[in-house]
Amino acid sequence: MQNSIKQNLLQIQEQIAPFKPNIIAVTKYFDENAIIAAYNAGIRDFAESRAIEAIKKINNLPDEVKRNSRFHFIGHLQTNKVKKVVAHFDLIHSVDSLKLAETISEEAEKINKVQHILLQLNNANEEQKFGFSKDELEKNFSDIIKLPHVKVLGLMNMAPINAEDKVLSLLFSDVKNTLDALNKKFNCNMTELSMGMSQDYRIAAQCGATMLRIGRKLFSDVNNNV
Repeated sequence: MQNSIKQNLLQIQEQIAPFKPNIIAVTKYFDENAIIAAYNAGIRDFAESRAIEAIKKINNLPDEVKRNSRFHFIGHLQTNKVKKVVAHFDLIHSVDSLKLAETISEEAEKINKVQHILLQLNNANEEQKFGFSKDELEKNFSDIIKLPHVKVLGLMNMAPINAEDKVLSLLFSDVKNTLDALNKKFNCNMTELSMGMSQDYRIAAQCGATMLRIGRKLFSDVNNNV
């Protein structure tokens, strides 16, 4: 398993060269053994989208893996799950409202933590997906960055599944431009762009992604019992 993951990781890195975004292993369909194998293959960032199942897996990992890994929450986050997610995850990618950001700040304060977050931008305006529109993001941004127990590191985007390469390139570039515009207008220094998954990571890397969320491509040919 470890060798398969290592080979897949090297292939992905070759395909996106000379760009070097951080590759985050999406492990929601894989068990603790797959996480350990990915860790042994050199990966240190792991992403999950279902809070309860993810926390069980994290708690079952060896201490070394837990201690040296960063855990990312990438799914839609309901306010009643915020307390658990803040307690277990280093970065929340999917903050899609001012209310959610406020709840995260409140829960982080209770454990004396500054929670790192990304703001989810739905610039394709897909009704079935969560995220700020660009207008909503600009309207709420100043209030979010004032919250005392969150730190906004950048933006996250989920592109349409079957979009053509040209459309993907336009959407990803627009996310990068939005980040730059917010930095300039609000005198910020956000640097992270979480965009690109197994089907579109090469285009995302070319458009400035600093984080790629990859599951299927990274774990292909890896047997798993989940």
